[in-house]
Formats: sequence, C-alpha cells, structure tokens
Amino acid sequence: MVEISDEALERVRHGREWLEAHIAESEHPIYGINTGFGSLCDTRVPSADLEQLQENLVLSHACGLGEEVQPQVVRLMLLFKAQAFGYGYSGVRTVLLERLVAMYNADCLPVVYRYGSLGASGDLAPLAHLSLALIGRGKVRLKGKLMDASEALRKLGWEPLRLKSKEGLALLNGTQFMTANAVSALLRAHRLSFTADLIAALSIDAFDARPEPFDPRLHRIRKHPGQARCAARIVEFLEGSPRFTAPKKHVQDPYAFRCIPQVHGASLDVFDRVGALLEDELDSVTDNPTVFPGEAVLSGGNFHGQPLAMGCDYLALGIHEYGHIAERRIFQLQSGLRGLKPYLAAHPGLNSGLMIAQYAAASLVSRNKSLCFPASADSIPSSNNQEDHVSMGANAATRLHEMLDHWRDIQSIELMHAAQALDLLGAQTAPLLEEWKASYRGVVPFLEQDAEMQPLIQAGSEWIERVEIEGFPEP
Repeated sequence: MVEISDEALERVRHGREWLEAHIAESEHPIYGINTGFGSLCDTRVPSADLEQLQENLVLSHACGLGEEVQPQVVRLMLLFKAQAFGYGYSGVRTVLLERLVAMYNADCLPVVYRYGSLGASGDLAPLAHLSLALIGRGKVRLKGKLMDASEALRKLGWEPLRLKSKEGLALLNGTQFMTANAVSALLRAHRLSFTADLIAALSIDAFDARPEPFDPRLHRIRKHPGQARCAARIVEFLEGSPRFTAPKKHVQDPYAFRCIPQVHGASLDVFDRVGALLEDELDSVTDNPTVFPGEAVLSGGNFHGQPLAMGCDYLALGIHEYGHIAERRIFQLQSGLRGLKPYLAAHPGLNSGLMIAQYAAASLVSRNKSLCFPASADSIPSSNNQEDHVSMGANAATRLHEMLDHWRDIQSIELMHAAQALDLLGAQTAPLLEEWKASYRGVVPFLEQDAEMQPLIQAGSEWIERVEIEGFPEP
C-alpha cells in the first residue's frame, strides 16, 4: 500500500498553481504546453485546444509492440512515475498523482508493450500505454484479469481524467520504463547470484576442487568487495564438508573453479554499481519541460536515458559472465575427470548421460553473448532529426529479463551435473548443501538411465525460482 505524503501533495499543488499563472501571463510559447511536440515545437496551439492537445499526444504515442511487459515492471512504472511527480517539478495536478497511486494500490495495471521506446524523449510509447488507462482508454489487468480500461474504471468507481495543459507530456516524458525494467532485473540478478554461488559450491565438491582459492587472506589483498563476498559465501556453504578439506592429489584446478570468487565477484561489483546508478535515477526528475515554481519553465534533456542505457549494458555483462563460467564447470564435470564417469552417465555407452545438456547450456551462453551487444552504442535519429541522438536504453533494459532466464536455466543444468556427480561418487558434502540437494532431488531424481532431459531442466529452473532464500524476498 502506497501513501502520498502531505509534503508531496503540497509541492505538486504549488507547482501546478504557479504553472497555470505563468501560462496565463506569458506572451511567449512554452514547449509542450501551448506548442506541438518534437519537431513541431514551433507550432503554436490555441488555448482552447490545450486539453485536446494533451489527449492527442497520449493517443498518438501509444504505438508499443511485442509482448506484454511483466506485471511487476508495470507496477514499478506506476510507482516511479508517481514518485517523480511528487517532487513537484512536473507542473501536474494532484489528481494525476493520486490516480497513479490509486491504480498501484488497486492492482490496476495498464497493458504496456515491450518495444517502441528509443530511451531518449523519455519512454514515450510505453508511458503512453501506461497513461491511456487514466483517460479510460486502452486495456488493463485488474487483479490479473484483462479488460478494457473503461470497464476497470467503472468497476473501481472512478471517472476517466481529462488531462490539462502539460499533463500528457509530463506523463510521457521520463525514464520510468527503462528504470522499472532495470530495477526488476537487478533485484532478480542479486537473488540468482546467491543460487549461482550455492550451485558452484556443489560443483566444487563434485569436482573435488581445492580449498585454497577461497582462503580469505587471498581476497583481503585484492580490493574488490564482490570477490571477498563471493569467497566468503562459498566457504560458508561448504562448511563441514569432509570432501572439501580432504587431501588432494592434484595441485591446481581449472579457472572455472579456482577463479569463481574473481569472476562471480566482479559481477557482484557490477550489480552494486548499477544499483547506485538506479538509486540516483529514482531520486531524479526526468520529464520535460521542468517547472521551477517562482523561477522558470526550462526545456532540457533530463529524459535522455544514456546513463541507464550504459548501466544496463554493464549489467548485461555481469549477468552473462555468471552463465559463461558456469558452462565451463558443466563441461569439466562431464569430461570423465577426477573419478567421474564420462557425461556423468551411470552406465556410459548404452547411455549418453548429460552429454547434450552441456550443448543446451552452451547455446544459452552463446545467446547471452549476442545479447551483450551494447545497446547504448546505437542511435537512430527520430522526429524529423529534432531528436538526433537517442540512448536505446529501453532495449538495453528489456533484454535483461531474457538474459536472466537463460542464466537461471544454465544454473539448472549445472545443478543437475553437480548433484549427479556427487550421487555417482556416493560422496557426502556440507550439511547445508546436503539439505539443498535433498530439496532439489524432490523434483529432479538421480538418473540411473537416460531420460527426457527438457522436463528435468525445466523442473530445476522452477525450483531455483521458488526456493526460499533467507534475506531475499519470495519470487
């Protein structure tokens, strides 16, 4: 349940009153308030048409394409747009802020589509779809049920809003689509980083890897906090494992095991840096023009998504590298090394074991590599070249969800390998890992003979998504 503070309402009310007085007194056109938009910025619009101007803007910009955006992202969009209005620099009425919050609290989520934003003049198309419901147009999901927005408003006892001057533009300008996708992806990435370390710990014991690479003394002398955090997690997960501390015949391990803290930790540091960037964005006002009550109405470029685009490109690399190194551990576990049977088949030859599961992991890694192309390196001019450099931040943010799905599925494949290896060896691991492995075995059994693999990998992915992790919210 979200509530609006009295201070926020007063800021919004004061900003709107000042803007209305400023419009009445000004002899000069004010962009987006009594002019057209984009390259039509020099076209003056009569006062009698200002409300129609704002509604036309929302309707004409609602041209999103592709699949529906996930409900949790739309919910964040509503919240972030309301928060931005609450700073009092957007020149909107309090009723607009109140309706956004009411929609959030009522679980009335507009249908928004994945594609259409260039991440430059704000997230125009996605935010237009978010805004349609305010005026009784478009579709929404009310408590999950798809219906026309007009029907949802009737059920809720609300009248459609009539947008006043500046309000349509304030709704459409802003980075809330990019930010919501990035925040949703980052929260999920942090959760998957935990299961990635846990599964890696199982693989360490399955491969009989050495403990020295996780010694805290090594990580104390290299000043990257994610590296030390990952190493500490691994040691904690493996506490009490007789196999981890037993004498080893081999002197060193492949990098996929020996360098887990350095690789996983680097991605953790990426997550932290992108998180700080997103916190700054959430504390920002990103629509245009910006109203400074008592001073001026300034037209600028705070809607430009370049910081988010570059941050999401960085986040994509962090996500990819987890899956990249995990696939190498999968490869090592099924290579017939360290007393393990080829492809972890209980009866190799007659059975192919997990041979092709590694292929599947490799295909997902390759797909994530292609998705790592920096979206922020691209720009296609729009609006008759008025908007001649765009960030492509929306594309940078939305692809993160697909990459996270791939990473989760790679984790499922690694978990299948680590559990199968330990069971083939009859080896005991740490008490915590034994508990988690037993839970996993409740959905994916030990493979005595070849079986159809897709349902097993899918079951493992679903287990990873729903497993309870202390300190992390439920999926």
